[in-house]
Amino acid sequence: MNFDLSDEQKMLGEQARSLLADMSSFDRLRALIDSGAEWDEPLWHALADMGFLGAAIPEEHGGLGLGALDLGVIMEALGAANAAVPFMSSIILGAEAIRLAGSEAQKAAWLPKLASGEAVATFAYAEGPGPVFATGASLAGGRLSGSKSPVADAGIADIAVVLVAGGSFALVELDQPGVTRTKLDSFDQLRPHYRLDFADAVAEAMPGAGKLDRLIDHAAVLAAFEAVGASGACLRMARDYAMERQMFGRPLAGYQAIKHKLADVAVATELARSNAYYGGWAAESSPDDLPAAAAAARLSGIKCFELAARENLQVHGGIGYTFEANCHFYYRRERMLSVHLGNRGFWADRLLNAQPGSQVKAA
Repeated sequence: MNFDLSDEQKMLGEQARSLLADMSSFDRLRALIDSGAEWDEPLWHALADMGFLGAAIPEEHGGLGLGALDLGVIMEALGAANAAVPFMSSIILGAEAIRLAGSEAQKAAWLPKLASGEAVATFAYAEGPGPVFATGASLAGGRLSGSKSPVADAGIADIAVVLVAGGSFALVELDQPGVTRTKLDSFDQLRPHYRLDFADAVAEAMPGAGKLDRLIDHAAVLAAFEAVGASGACLRMARDYAMERQMFGRPLAGYQAIKHKLADVAVATELARSNAYYGGWAAESSPDDLPAAAAAARLSGIKCFELAARENLQVHGGIGYTFEANCHFYYRRERMLSVHLGNRGFWADRLLNAQPGSQVKAA
């Protein structure tokens, strides 16, 4: 049994990390925030040129036809770089929803555009306070009505896959009179959120029913990979600072309390990495194991990223809370990712529900 990535997957990760090192520096992230930009469009097109956007999209629709583990390698690199791109919204959620539930015509129309970066998608599932996945929006006679909020990256998206009454999906183009986009305040300035209001907007029903659980389990695994990448970056940042910072004539890293902090983060990150790998394997090879594997990966990803982001701030001390330091990029992203697709309680319930004989009701 091989517990390591393949040589091809390692090469894929190296290519992604090299591109992001060149194009997604912390100075670049600050420039995006200062300019009010909602995403790094040049980086998005560079990812498309490298084939990363189409990694898991079938070859017949312009992608590479790779698996969840391959996609996870890319997500880990994006998480480490804190990249300002809508990869989760457009590829992990939007494209996968179309692949799972879309008609052949819908797949042919949109998957090639998503793979090439010509179009951006988002997935609209929440309706404010209440259930994580709400079905108050309605689709009747090809017209969509209702509201969704918050919706990640909706300001730059061309299309949205919308969760509607009955738990099915609707596909709607956002640039039309029946759609209103209202920007919301977002703690993570590099991943904006919107409220979408639909007033008899033209939309298409997506014929694949019962795909929501599969979609969110798939997304949970990839979100875990993103958290693992970001946690590793926090650990390296804290370690490097502790090695350089002198206190009372010796490096900060020489103090046992700091070593304990870094060791705790390293252990949590490696545990989350193992769960993410198992989730990626289950998504490709064992659908029956995916619900439990996805929930475990999601929970350990939330835990490790929260610990890493907070301990990184603690190791840096007061300077870590300034805009000039880089800690805040990860702390903001961690706070956003901790509730995206459901918080810790939601996924704990899903993990219990995945056990035989469980009757726990998820929020």
